[in-house]
Amino acid sequence: MIVLECKGVEFCYPNATSGLEIKHFELKAGESVFLTGPSGSGKTTFLNLCAGVLLPQKGSIDLMGKPFHSLSEGQRDRLRVDHIGFVFQQFNLLPYLSVLDNVLLPAHFSERRRGNSLVRSGVKSEHQATDQSAHQSIQQSIEQSAHDCLEALGLQDLAERKAAHLSVGQQQRVAVARALLGKPDLIIADEPSSALDDDNQRQFMHLLLEQCHNTGAALMMVSHDLRLGEYFQRHEKVGLV
Repeated sequence: MIVLECKGVEFCYPNATSGLEIKHFELKAGESVFLTGPSGSGKTTFLNLCAGVLLPQKGSIDLMGKPFHSLSEGQRDRLRVDHIGFVFQQFNLLPYLSVLDNVLLPAHFSERRRGNSLVRSGVKSEHQATDQSAHQSIQQSIEQSAHDCLEALGLQDLAERKAAHLSVGQQQRVAVARALLGKPDLIIADEPSSALDDDNQRQFMHLLLEQCHNTGAALMMVSHDLRLGEYFQRHEKVGLV
């Protein structure tokens, strides 16, 4: 199944002298691709195009078979949160929330990912919940999914700790758990390991790829560190023209 497809894409910021051109790019379920290019080459711009945050001036970008250009801004937002998990360079955790509540955020914003998290409840759908006990069972199931993500990343003992009190490495793994909750089809990671030393970077890459493999998610990652390319099935260069 093709998760993401770009065809004849051209994008240029206003008053810029060069722009991004992608003739054809596709990413299938379970694939991993490493995006390379010098600073200012348009890598982050390409990620924003693939997420529907930006729209190209020419060409088309389809996520899960749906073209971004045919959707309203609100529909693009919904498609993005339903199908994409993000791992940002600065992690973007909410410092005043606990680790568990940070991981649960996608379930608050996406009904699809909330539904995908119902792994232990006897209720298959929230729409089938008719009383308070059923709703409580659903919430417990979703929270259990979040705990499972944390346990897979070695964070099970930190669920109640505030994000502000985590180390950089712990914040990074929480960001991965949040991205993976509810089994999104695509993980987009923008320089997620730049703050780590070599040993922690290797550990992080193994954890990220293992979790993507377990959930079947495709992975797109940008990094200036070319050594990380060894972990990926494909390499693609991004550059301005």
